[in-house]
Order: sequence, then structure tokens, then C-alpha cells
Amino acid sequence: MSEDKLRQAIDTLKQSGVRITPQRHAVLEYLLNSMVHPTADDIYKALEGKFPNMSVATVYNNLRVLKDIGLVRELTYGDSSSRFDCNTSDHYHIICNQCGKIVDFHYPSLDEVESLAEQVTGFDVSHHRLEVYGTCNACKEQHAAK
Repeated sequence: MSEDKLRQAIDTLKQSGVRITPQRHAVLEYLLNSMVHPTADDIYKALEGKFPNMSVATVYNNLRVLKDIGLVRELTYGDSSSRFDCNTSDHYHIICNQCGKIVDFHYPSLDEVESLAEQVTGFDVSHHRLEVYGTCNACKEQHAAK
């Protein structure tokens, strides 16, 4: 992760009037460095050694603040735990059926699908989400080794 991205995110926090606590800084930095779309529990476990007095509630509260000001996107998938993504640009996800790994991939925006959905249904479309499912390389290799 570039220090520039972290600096920009901290500037956004400051401009929003949000205090930059050591825990908030650590959660933000962890997310910016993470490529795995972690859950709040993943973040808590990764940071508990550095912040032994930090609770899971602190992580959730910080994630809510980061989400509210647009630095983090919450990904919800059915009943499983929410995952968090610091990449807030338009992109899609491919999800492993076996291990749940989520990987970003970029594809041109499907604006025409939104327009057609509005025309056909009469809805005012706010956004869309595309998820592709399959088996990641690690799970394929693990299955082949059996």
C-alpha cells in the first residue's frame, strides 16, 4: 500500500471531523493493506496483539465510521459475516465456492443494464452488484492433491 493512499484517507477523516485514534488508524491501515476483504473479526484478530484492550465492538464502530464517510464498502453475502473493502471504485467480485475467498476484478460498468431495468420495471435504480462464483486456484490445487 502506498503511504499516499493512507495519507489521503487520513485527510478525508480529518475533513469529515473524525478523530484519528490509534485504533482507527490501525483499522484503516490494515484495510488498505488487505487484499482479502476481511471480516471485522479478521481485523480484530490481526490487531489484538498491538491493541490488547481493543474490543470487537471498537472494530465495528471504526468500520461504521469509515463506511459512513465513504472510505470502506461493506460487502454482505447472505447470512455470513460482512466483509469490508477499501477499494470503493466501481468493480466486481469473484467468490470461491469452497473457501469464500473474494477477489476484485474490473469490467466496464453495466450502466445499460441499470437503464434497461428502469425501463422494464419502472424502478429508480440506485446501483447494482455483480458477483461471479467459482473455485480459486488454491482450492483447485488442494482438490487435485487428494
